[in-house]
Amino acid sequence: MKKYIQSILVIALCLVSYSIAQAQEVPNPRVSPTMISATTVDGAYIKVVYGMPFKKQREVFGGLVPYSEVWRTGANEATEITLTKDVSFNGVDVAAGHYSLFTIPTENEWTIIFNKDLGMWGAFNYKAENDAVRFTVPSETLTDEWEAFRILLVTEEGSNSLQMKWDKTGVTIPFVVK
Repeated sequence: MKKYIQSILVIALCLVSYSIAQAQEVPNPRVSPTMISATTVDGAYIKVVYGMPFKKQREVFGGLVPYSEVWRTGANEATEITLTKDVSFNGVDVAAGHYSLFTIPTENEWTIIFNKDLGMWGAFNYKAENDAVRFTVPSETLTDEWEAFRILLVTEEGSNSLQMKWDKTGVTIPFVVK
């Protein structure tokens, strides 16, 4: 009889646990979806994982994304880039590895930052002392308006670039696999 009662109690406990688990709300999907841009160039696999925010009639650069401040370069977690070979971005060598990709936008140029810290939410815990590489590139005014922020790895005959586009602002970073 004692084993019978114990069995009923175990089954009842399992059912209650299952019911509680089923009653919990499933979180809403992210407003800014996770995107991946990837390519293989000269045997190097390059992958960028980022959150894709939308403009939604807001002022983007100088507003939503303040000028002269470190930006996660997207939404949600800090953007991350993986390189399976050494790559030269805009003439600056970046060793093969996995990095957080931060930027500091201004009206005319952006500072591009490859940082050794990973798994960060936003840029709240960004530490400049953990930068692997920093360089600047000019920004440009685009003719088309981009509602969603995009990071594109563009490979064309004879040239490769990492491009970032949002609203009417664009940045192009040429790269060469070492």
